Amino acid sequence: MIEADKRKAIFLLHQEGMTDREISHRLGVDRKTVRAIIEQEGVMPHSTRKDKLRMDPELLRRLYKECDGWVQRVHEKLADEEEIQVKYSTLTQMLRQLGISKTQKPRCDQVPDKPGGEFQHDTAVRQVKLGDKWARVVASLLYLRYSKRRYLKFYRAFNRFKMKCFFHEALMFWGYAAPKCIIDNTNLARLKGTGSNAVMVPEMKAFGEQYGFKFLCHAIKHSNRKAGEERSFRTVDSSFFPGRSFQSLEDLNQQALHWSTVRMENRPQGKPGLIPAKAFEYERSFLVELTPHLPAPYEDHHRGTDQYGFASFGGNYYWVPGTKRDDVKVLEYGDRLKIYQERKCVAEYPLPADGVKNKRFSPEGFPKPRYNPKNRRKPTQEEEKRLRAMAEVVSAYLDFALKPKGIERHGFLRKLFVISKKMTPALFIRSIERAYKYRITSIETIERIAVLCMRQGEEKLPSVEIDEGFREREAYQEGHLTDQPDLSVYEDASEEDDE
Repeated sequence: MIEADKRKAIFLLHQEGMTDREISHRLGVDRKTVRAIIEQEGVMPHSTRKDKLRMDPELLRRLYKECDGWVQRVHEKLADEEEIQVKYSTLTQMLRQLGISKTQKPRCDQVPDKPGGEFQHDTAVRQVKLGDKWARVVASLLYLRYSKRRYLKFYRAFNRFKMKCFFHEALMFWGYAAPKCIIDNTNLARLKGTGSNAVMVPEMKAFGEQYGFKFLCHAIKHSNRKAGEERSFRTVDSSFFPGRSFQSLEDLNQQALHWSTVRMENRPQGKPGLIPAKAFEYERSFLVELTPHLPAPYEDHHRGTDQYGFASFGGNYYWVPGTKRDDVKVLEYGDRLKIYQERKCVAEYPLPADGVKNKRFSPEGFPKPRYNPKNRRKPTQEEEKRLRAMAEVVSAYLDFALKPKGIERHGFLRKLFVISKKMTPALFIRSIERAYKYRITSIETIERIAVLCMRQGEEKLPSVEIDEGFREREAYQEGHLTDQPDLSVYEDASEEDDE
């Protein structure tokens, strides 16, 4: 729209004899517009608005009910049956204003974006390839709303203790906290109620007060209340995961830390091009500064000590220094363990890498313990590998027989491997073939099958080649002075077998 003063100037310049082209060039107005303004003698035209479309509310209610709430069908029936032409967006607006659209959703509360106002937290489950295997991980992300700072970390599982460890790690990295943390209606922090009526778990309420903030839940189905957090997860999917490979959970978290605290903090955000690192320098004066001496959250676990001095935790074994074998208290932190005995910390261990199980650990500076823990599991992967390599029928039999897991599976494998060493490979394969045919899983029965095969002559003992020069060996010369052993007992046993 050309202003009235410019219109008047265009008409006066025309009256002074200036060409339309020169007027267009000097005032930056299209030549066709200049001609139209000259025809109007520089006067602002009076535009008349079309009559506002009015529609019978009862008609809309009736059609909406007939069409079972499908607005697209209502739009078609208005055009075909009622001969009313209306834009689809206008129709949906009318239905919302009448309060009869079932797709109507109340808008979430709009809170001004002010420095030091709030930060937001949420989690999301993702499938990530770690090494050559796909794994389910839980992404936990903290988002500072005004300066758009992020802190991202992944977990195998996420519970209340992991949530506290994550908050401590992220907030201590920032050194500041906002007075409010917006979350969804998760039961990790919420005890009962929803939205503004939510009551927090006393444990989590007290945890937040240590850092100067309180948890607030948004209304149900109002996830847009923390739109920056939701958008951050979309950025993770579109900017962090593509083109990256991860060898382990530790590698994933190391890359996530660099991406969220280095790359994203120095990259312009949104249309204004805000840089989080610079915005945070301004926002920090509005935030709650944290003391670096805040204690890290922990969980305590009571454990016994075996006769070799090991205490078990998380599938691994940790050596307790000293000669006492009393019960100990294990304090689990986010990244380490502390072992206390009679209120004294006797050892501290870093948590092992993800997936490390059945390992023993001892403190640095101490000699390694001579013995293994009492209940340390003995894996049977090597036994199973050797058995499967003997023949296809043995591998097929193991697929059938190894359905149970745990102690039964490992015990069966060890016993089967032992009897495979007591007989020739051919006899063992023949015995397993029969056991597989009749679906036998008893080790004693397999041994009886092997004895039966030998008695039936289906398996003959291999002939042994004897080196006749054995009498010349030094060991034989040293022992030839001893009495000859009495082997008659074996001859009697063989005669009984023949009978």
